[in-house]
Amino acid sequence: MLKQFFTAFNSGLTRLARILVGLAFSILIITVTIQVLGRSGLFDSPVWTEELTRFALLYMTAFGVGVSYLTGDLVNVDIVCDSLPGRIPWLLKLLSAIIIAALSVALLEPAWRFTKIGALQTSPALGWQMNYVHASVLCLLGFLLLFALSRIGSLLLDLSPASKTEELKVL
Repeated sequence: MLKQFFTAFNSGLTRLARILVGLAFSILIITVTIQVLGRSGLFDSPVWTEELTRFALLYMTAFGVGVSYLTGDLVNVDIVCDSLPGRIPWLLKLLSAIIIAALSVALLEPAWRFTKIGALQTSPALGWQMNYVHASVLCLLGFLLLFALSRIGSLLLDLSPASKTEELKVL
């Protein structure tokens, strides 16, 4: 029962993160397209496209970091871990996930303060309060924490991580 819940949680969390990455990427694509068309002489390129491109890239990274961590695409030393004997690779993966979760928790409060400071600033071109932009760091840490906890649970429950082709079928 616990394994089924955890499998469903992992799947739902991954699906949510991928949808949010897709949304941020769509905004990025549309904004860059407007930039390119504006610079090609069809019309004047709006000044706000530079800022929106950066903001979309920040959120795309924030939403995608957890999925990258879970699939091993973020930063991984599998070549070292997989060459070790017995349960040592499993222990190293567990230790890594625990450290990532602890660091995420430790950085949440400073990230919250950083986000609050943004309310005193506005972006020059869009005029948005910067706390909405600074919140991307808070989102990154939140997603990294959730995915690290997900990995800890998966390791403790001996859930084998889905292959990358199976994960692509989730969406």
